[in-house]
Amino acid sequence: MRITIDQDVCIGSGQCALTAPSVFTQDDDGFSEVLPGSEDGGGDPMVREAVRACPVGALSIDDE
Repeated sequence: MRITIDQDVCIGSGQCALTAPSVFTQDDDGFSEVLPGSEDGGGDPMVREAVRACPVGALSIDDE
């Protein structure tokens, strides 16, 4: 699994960081980013829910 955030679409709602805080955070400007070392989801079962919770669809998962 590989998580991608489309920074051109992200509005910084923070739903991903609230849903899966072990994988997502927000940068200094409030936009979402994947925590270092968590690019593969880190085994967090809430990653897929975080992707669904994004109000603008900025997150995607590639199951490779």
